[in-house]
Amino acid sequence: MTKINPTNPLNIDSITNEYGLNASLNSRPLRIFTWHVHGTYLYYLSKADIIIYIPVSDKANKEPGYGGRGTTFPFGNNVVEVPFEEIQYLEFDLILFQSRQNYLWDQFSLLTEQQRELPKIYLEHDPPRETPTDTVHFVKDPSVLIVHVTYFNQLMWSSPWINNTVIEHGIPQMPIEYNGNLKKGIVVINNPDKRGRRLGWDIFQEVAKTIPLDIIGMGTEAYGLGEIKHGELPAFLADYRFYFSPIRYTSLGLSTLEAMALGIPVVGLATTELSSVIENEVSGFVHTDLRYLIGKMQELLNHRGKAREMGKKGALIVKDRFALSRFIKDWESLFYEMVAYGSTGIHTAGPNLNLYYNNSHNGSIKPMDKIRADESAIKKNISL
Repeated sequence: MTKINPTNPLNIDSITNEYGLNASLNSRPLRIFTWHVHGTYLYYLSKADIIIYIPVSDKANKEPGYGGRGTTFPFGNNVVEVPFEEIQYLEFDLILFQSRQNYLWDQFSLLTEQQRELPKIYLEHDPPRETPTDTVHFVKDPSVLIVHVTYFNQLMWSSPWINNTVIEHGIPQMPIEYNGNLKKGIVVINNPDKRGRRLGWDIFQEVAKTIPLDIIGMGTEAYGLGEIKHGELPAFLADYRFYFSPIRYTSLGLSTLEAMALGIPVVGLATTELSSVIENEVSGFVHTDLRYLIGKMQELLNHRGKAREMGKKGALIVKDRFALSRFIKDWESLFYEMVAYGSTGIHTAGPNLNLYYNNSHNGSIKPMDKIRADESAIKKNISL
């Protein structure tokens, strides 16, 4: 366990420069408290210049987020495990929620009243489950900013009175390249048999009747190859001829983007965000006709050269749209802006406003003077 060394609280009143920061705040990383909910996402987020505190408790067997660092990801020293009972004694700069359980219930038993008054972000990893178009997001506190990981998620959630924005995924450059020597497709899903139709368990089974497929992920040992550690995943995936995503309804899987970054051609359903990432028959194959997709899988199995060329185009998309450097910059900028403003100010301006990011795939941050100018205009013209 990494030793905890909390620093003094922030003096928010002294924050003055363009990004809401002074020299003393710039002299140390921000301290972010969150839960270990999505391991790959947390690992990439930990590449930012921040300290991430995560709880450790015997609750880990029952509830997500309390298992600590684990052994799957090579986290650095800036990811700090904190025993459940010691969290109340630490000082943080911001609280980052990542699950309904943590937001609606755990914060009240885990955090002190003072900690709960810190700036808060809810990181929404998924589209709505109850109904795809009419589900109102359970975060109703206007001081909380909702950050979606895809534009599809933002589009589908109803979030009246809550500010929200999008920070798209970030993927590092891969250490190896695609070779595609193995005439098989690869599927990466955790516990697909327990998660059913939404994750495409029935689709995987149907396709596997005619197309050679392997499946990896937690809980797949009985019918697949089990879990592959994250550091070993690129070399493992690179041998497969194509990557197949049978998922009907989800966000945008990081493993899909990691496969694309390797240069592996992706075949998937033209649903959710994936249809905006892959151009059909150019950088991959996406369609809602399963027979069409099976035919294209067979085509890739028969023509390794075509698979390689298609995969190269997919890798360029990841490099241009999903660069890890852009992802880190976006998060660092947003964290500092939230800490500068606290839990009030422009974050209470109104519903469904994209205050921080331009509506483009580069996710560039608006200068703070532009945000301040926007605030008064937003309050005058907001339509409720």
